[in-house]
Amino acid sequence: MDVVAHTLWAAAGAAAVHRRRPLSRGTVAAALVLAALPDVMHLLPIAAWWALGEGSLAAVRGYALASPGQEPWLPAIVELWSHHLHCVMHSAPIAALATLLAWGVRRSFWFPLLGWWSHIVIDVFTHSADYYAVPVLYPFTERGFDGLAWTTPWFMVLNYAGLAAVGVWLVTVRKRSDDP
Repeated sequence: MDVVAHTLWAAAGAAAVHRRRPLSRGTVAAALVLAALPDVMHLLPIAAWWALGEGSLAAVRGYALASPGQEPWLPAIVELWSHHLHCVMHSAPIAALATLLAWGVRRSFWFPLLGWWSHIVIDVFTHSADYYAVPVLYPFTERGFDGLAWTTPWFMVLNYAGLAAVGVWLVTVRKRSDDP
């Protein structure tokens, strides 16, 4: 799924939770950042190559918007770092380890981690083997589930229609409960 949709779904989820249990703005902001982060992190080595090396903004943009097999040429080390950051940020075992570490420090579940978890779960089913299959069990394997490519036009329409419907529902239900 695209990074905008991930962030919007996380926002809808936070809004729904906030109706039952107050969430601070910082908590919601952290959840939204963590919902977007997996798709941003793997661009950092490419952006660093552009900022500090021989890369170009066109290469960063080309990589961010490319279809599999259509990515621009990258130096081997940049490609390696980008690939492994993508794997790390889409890994359930790594997210579980981060969740356990946060639990150990806080002695409770840290709500913003649901943004990251939602990203992983959604991507497992919305990436096909041909379109960046998500290595959900990395580092044990880099294989991914062959789901439906989120770039499929009818799915993109359905996804954003679903987001719009949830948004309307959240606004409508809120207004109804606010009325005397």
